[in-house]
Amino acid sequence: MSNISGTRAVPTGWVGWVVFAGLMMIINGFMNAISGVAAIAKDEVYVVGRHASVLLDVTAFGWIHLVLGIVVATSGFFVIRGASWAIAVAVVVTSLNMLTQMMQLPSYPFWALLIITIDVLVLWALIVHGSEATELE
Repeated sequence: MSNISGTRAVPTGWVGWVVFAGLMMIINGFMNAISGVAAIAKDEVYVVGRHASVLLDVTAFGWIHLVLGIVVATSGFFVIRGASWAIAVAVVVTSLNMLTQMMQLPSYPFWALLIITIDVLVLWALIVHGSEATELE
């Protein structure tokens, strides 16, 4: 990235947070895709509670996680590559990933809270330091 005088801007130490965000997005994307494939393969889950038993069809969640996982991992790759458009896409898909994890809180509370925490860190890195991503080129 060049500044007004035409010289190349010197990256700061915060560029590492952008790389961290991209790597976490790639890892989250692959994990979402794997859980999506697992949910599609075994599309019925039998949940036993205190007062009732429920048979859940999780095929729709599986497809959502599979597609969203691929998009999250791809946008994370482009964040690391320094594509300026990837920051906006990454913020949107990471926010969507947080929403889908919130829907999974009753089923997998520890895992969902872990992914939500990582997504919050990713969003912080992208929103606060995302402008430095173009310096990675």
